[in-house]
Amino acid sequence: MSLRPMMRNDNASRMLGMVVEHDAPGESRVSMTVRDDMLNGFAITHGGLVFTLADTAFAIACNEDERVTVAGGADITFLKSTTAGQTLTATAARRARSGRTGLYDIRVTDETGDLVAEVRGRSITTDRRPPAPVAEPVEAPGPRALHDPAPERDEALTTTEVYR
Repeated sequence: MSLRPMMRNDNASRMLGMVVEHDAPGESRVSMTVRDDMLNGFAITHGGLVFTLADTAFAIACNEDERVTVAGGADITFLKSTTAGQTLTATAARRARSGRTGLYDIRVTDETGDLVAEVRGRSITTDRRPPAPVAEPVEAPGPRALHDPAPERDEALTTTEVYR
């Protein structure tokens, strides 16, 4: 399994605990265990996080060469709710690729194989090259909870800090 530069630098997927199980040109499989901090106000997995898992599998499947390929659009249909402790798996497969555009289907299932969501993604290949790999940190910080307050500061943020 290759670990493409895109995924080596993907802090969001890492923070969510995603695991790349399969990575081949035009296809991928990525899993994620749902945590308590991934639930919405109804105690079910936040739909945005289900989509994020599908989007990561989509990104891996459509970035199959040295060119940067991004999402041009995607549609999701939610079919079953899940909750903390369940493992979701997104499986992406290329349906068509022509010129700079591609069409991909992504299925998100739970640990029993039940269908949770289906996504149809449209990709656009750009002229950009992937960024250079980021050096691995000596000690990577753990995931930061979404509700943690920002560190206290005595002075206001500068414009440079706001845009980082």
